Amino acid sequence: MKKIFVLLAAVVMTAGVVSAQDINQATEAYNNGAMELQMGNGAAALTNFQNALSMAEGLGEDAAELTENCKTGIIAANMAIARALYNSKDFAGAVEAFNQTKTVAESYGNTEMAQEAADLAKNSQMNIYNTAGAAAKRSKDYPTAIENFSKVIEMDPANGAAAFQLGDCYYRSKNFAEAEKYFLVAKENGQEKNAVPRLANIALMQAKAAIKGKKYQEAYDFANTSLGYDASSNAYETAGDAAKGLNKTAEAISLYEKALEGAKPKAANQIKYKIATAAQETGDKAKAIEYYTAIAGDPNFAEFANYQIKELSK
Repeated sequence: MKKIFVLLAAVVMTAGVVSAQDINQATEAYNNGAMELQMGNGAAALTNFQNALSMAEGLGEDAAELTENCKTGIIAANMAIARALYNSKDFAGAVEAFNQTKTVAESYGNTEMAQEAADLAKNSQMNIYNTAGAAAKRSKDYPTAIENFSKVIEMDPANGAAAFQLGDCYYRSKNFAEAEKYFLVAKENGQEKNAVPRLANIALMQAKAAIKGKKYQEAYDFANTSLGYDASSNAYETAGDAAKGLNKTAEAISLYEKALEGAKPKAANQIKYKIATAAQETGDKAKAIEYYTAIAGDPNFAEFANYQIKELSK
């Protein structure tokens, strides 16, 4: 909240109603508070506003406007103190100060400022949990990190940054089911760039595990899920392996060829070998020879490839 406090001129009242000296003193204290607040001295401003309020309340209805101005000033000074603590990253102190501001604002009937202070207290508390979670994660203390990031999510279920950190802790702990759950939350809440590669990798790992277990349909589905997140060479190759296991050899060749487009040099010849053998199975001699020829100079495949070229060329 930004509020400019206007310096008040003392009102000289008629004798018998209120002492001119008293109103002058109250006004001076208020004005001192306003100046201190504008200079960023929250504590000094608070003291002056409180003194001014004490004097103004003793003057009754004749100082009613000054009394209300003092209350506004007290709320603003409390808020300034709390914000200063927050800005210095003393989040524990900020929580206490914002809650104090909320209590004061409520007592003076200022519901708008009370709500703002409550929101900022909540934000400060989440910063405490985020800071503790980040420190634990750096130390690879994933259970403690998970505990803290979970508290942030409890307070703010749509906090994408905390959801990603929580998912990443589960990911590093190899709890991929929970990791996927929170990466999906992160993806939907502003963390798509960070979450999508993780989601793609989880699905790819599931696909590879399914292939090892000869669960080819499951592997095929997971590989395509991975491709939906990131059309990587590895995912295309894994999808091809799954399709091959399902006897969808023509589709496997197509997937391998897509994998080859983005393959790293070390992986490329392995994919060419898979295309060659799959093409040979389908009776496509020309394609088989083409890809066997492409790997004929690789010591890992040379003997087998040259033999197949000779046989297919008969």
